[in-house]
Amino acid sequence: MKNVISHISKAFDHRIRLGIMSVLMVNDSVEFTTLKELLDVTDGNLASHIKALEQEAYISVSKQFVGKKPNTRYAATPMGKQAFEQHLNALEQLIRQSR
Repeated sequence: MKNVISHISKAFDHRIRLGIMSVLMVNDSVEFTTLKELLDVTDGNLASHIKALEQEAYISVSKQFVGKKPNTRYAATPMGKQAFEQHLNALEQLIRQSR
């Protein structure tokens, strides 16, 4: 059981970070406003959790202008996808072992 817990990533221990990665795993990229609406969080709260995932290199940020409006998009990096899959696999294994 100890070995399973070591694969549970602290980077995903908050529900908002878990939500961000869940959305990014099934989409090529997602805009800030879409993430904000899907997760029902404030700008500041979302930004701080995005920053934490970005510091781990689990997500990438793309900024551009659409017309005259700034547009920020996020995508899961290959390393982020791998880490998230390991995290989910460890949770599933822990659940199976607990039965």
